[in-house]
Amino acid sequence: MVKSDTSGRFLFEDSEKTATGSVLYEQHLKRIEKNRLADFAGYLMPLWFSSISAEHNAVRESAGLFDCTHMGALEFQGKNAQDFLNFITTNDIARLKTGSAKYSYVLDAAGNILDDVIVYKRSEDKFMVVVNAANEPKIKAYLEALQNEEVIIDSETQSQKLEHKPEIRDMRNCNTGSDCRVDIALQGPASMELLQSLVKEEKTKQQIQEMKSFTFIEIELAGLNCIVARTGYTGAKIGYELFVHPEKAAQLWAVLLEKGEPSGVVPCGLGARDSLRIEAGLPLYGHELAGEFNINPFEAGYGWAVKLEKDFFIGQAAMIKAKNSNMQVARIELPGQKGVRPARGNDGVLDENGKCLGWALSCAKVDEKQIALVYVLKEFMEENKELGLYYLARSKGQIEKGKKEKVEMNEKLEQDISGKFLTRFAKF
Repeated sequence: MVKSDTSGRFLFEDSEKTATGSVLYEQHLKRIEKNRLADFAGYLMPLWFSSISAEHNAVRESAGLFDCTHMGALEFQGKNAQDFLNFITTNDIARLKTGSAKYSYVLDAAGNILDDVIVYKRSEDKFMVVVNAANEPKIKAYLEALQNEEVIIDSETQSQKLEHKPEIRDMRNCNTGSDCRVDIALQGPASMELLQSLVKEEKTKQQIQEMKSFTFIEIELAGLNCIVARTGYTGAKIGYELFVHPEKAAQLWAVLLEKGEPSGVVPCGLGARDSLRIEAGLPLYGHELAGEFNINPFEAGYGWAVKLEKDFFIGQAAMIKAKNSNMQVARIELPGQKGVRPARGNDGVLDENGKCLGWALSCAKVDEKQIALVYVLKEFMEENKELGLYYLARSKGQIEKGKKEKVEMNEKLEQDISGKFLTRFAKF
């Protein structure tokens, strides 16, 4: 069901579906039991292959291979494709060069984040946009509603119409054309050398070496046509996303693991993907973006991806107001040795006097410490500044002993554990 209210808020209710395996499902079952797969955004995805910590460390020390074939890949084609994308996303797509990519947001007219995306410019009239798997049905429905003029695109001038309507194609669907793509991510310091080992021409090896962040090339890898992009979601300084035809994904996956095994390349599951992105400070939709607190791009630390100076983008008026929020996502460090209870979402973050200044969002154990992303009052953020954490009640017994199930801003509490603020982002 699709609906847009008078404020410009886009409402979408996805239908339930039975989880199915990704195009790499059979490859995963060669390595792990089926019970190690979990339903994620309608796909049966591996949680881990060996262990979360081993896979996390492999990405930091050598390289890890991730099944991202569940991610949406949409093609926008036509002479007005660039103008359309510049209209519906927050970043300046008009300044994007061929062979480059930009991180951006898709908003509704009320300013709600529908998804964070990466836009890849393949030619003057052809773009690939990668969307989150959980949001793909919603984004498809939103794009259709936009082109059918079923939703408001400007909350202040509700009569405004969409001027540009490019051809939009699902690149994961092999019935839509021959140039189809799914995503496999290779992340970590050993990834460049591994990719170079899969090409014969020295010129192509040099191209791989010279790639800058958020650029891409289209080459043959192990005889397979691939879009090779210097993008990723792990905080690795060297990392790639490889976009290959769905029918060739299993072949590429197997080759990468076979050729990479001597240098320590391992397959990685959702667990390591989450711990790596938390350690790096990268947001996850529904947690550090949108979600319970309706966190906007400025609060998430990505105001640079919202170009308020553009003539227009959907949600612009709301973003102008959102820029002045006094809340911010921060990255913190907590003890994580054996016996220390892990932080969880909505646990209270406290100042030195025990006053609640925000809440925990996501947390991961990394070696003997915990790294957490929290949502706090901006004025308290300072690198190395000490903070406290209040554990919410985890059981009925704890509630009976006085533990709270919810804490409010400025509430005075007694900390359970202490930590410190870190820099917002980290590269490894």
